[in-house]
Amino acid sequence: MIQINDTIVSLDVLQEYFQCDLTVCKGVCCVDGDSGAPVEASEVAELKAVLPIVWNDLSPKAQAVIENQGVVYLDADNEYVTSIVAGEDCVFTCYDADGICRCAIEKAFREGKTAFYKPVSCHLYPVRVSKYKGFRAVNYHRWSVCRAAEVSGKKEQIRVYRFLKEPLIRKFGEEWYGHLCRAAKELNV
Repeated sequence: MIQINDTIVSLDVLQEYFQCDLTVCKGVCCVDGDSGAPVEASEVAELKAVLPIVWNDLSPKAQAVIENQGVVYLDADNEYVTSIVAGEDCVFTCYDADGICRCAIEKAFREGKTAFYKPVSCHLYPVRVSKYKGFRAVNYHRWSVCRAAEVSGKKEQIRVYRFLKEPLIRKFGEEWYGHLCRAAKELNV
């Protein structure tokens, strides 16, 4: 582990390989899981604001969930997570012609309809950030549904921290990311 400011970063973030391969996994990370995606309190208003923009891309079932409980709920740890449909899909999922699950918010962002990319926890995946008293832990989350991403990353020689450059900078800043890159260089990864 390495420490950068108030973060403790797992060496897996520097050493492991990762590059999403949606043709294999079909975006199942937005479908499977114990609850919705973690949402920072500051992002709740942004999710509500983007809702009219993405509404028509959401399934009727997702629309009904949002109308009944909203875009987020408090999970067992009393933290905000995106609402989910029937214990599976995030309410913000949509499917393309190839059956790949996509994020309707990210789709709207790429189309220039919103400045909000998507919740930072989604953007950072497979990295998860946990808060503790006095520090934040930055860990690589291994999940069997992402095996193809590990294979693709290894084939292309893309480390987790390189694959996630943009979201890591979004979350922690350019200076923090620079420290992370210097640590990777010192570790020869």
